[in-house]
Amino acid sequence: MRDQENQAAKEAKRKEKLAEEESAQLARQQARRQIDLAREQAIQKEQAAKEAKRKEKLAEEESAQLARQQARGRNDLAREQAIAEDQEARRRKAKNQPPE
Repeated sequence: MRDQENQAAKEAKRKEKLAEEESAQLARQQARRQIDLAREQAIQKEQAAKEAKRKEKLAEEESAQLARQQARGRNDLAREQAIAEDQEARRRKAKNQPPE
């Protein structure tokens, strides 16, 4: 009878220890999940910040490109107008000179 009581006590202790281990393991798993989630959120936040910075840089580059294109267009127009004025002046000069 004593043996059965000892056996039952050992079994109860074993079950209690197993329950404690399972509880501790569950707590570790939950902590690990929270850490993983926090890490993933930090990565997503960092990626979003990088994407925002990339878009801002792209917008600045596009703006600068547009400004360069507009300046180039103004320079081309000014050059064409200067050429046209020069040609007109030459035409007038040639028209006013008597033939030889």
